[in-house]
Amino acid sequence: MKKNRYLLCLLLCGLLLYFAVPRLDIFSDGLKGIFALSWLAFALIVIAGNLTALLYSPKKSSSSTGLTRVQERKRARAFYR
Repeated sequence: MKKNRYLLCLLLCGLLLYFAVPRLDIFSDGLKGIFALSWLAFALIVIAGNLTALLYSPKKSSSSTGLTRVQERKRARAFYR
């Protein structure tokens, strides 16, 4: 379910970039240029964070009961004692 949220955030960020990049003038002097560069930098940070979360999210356990490996080992040891 979290992957859907990350994908939605990436799509929304792409949509914002699609509308904003033609209107941002990064080569202008003063506050306007600083704002454009900082806005693009923050947009790239958002994209990088969401891509990292999407690509490197932990995999779900194959166990259907939801036990961790340590709990499964303890359970197996208790069974064989």
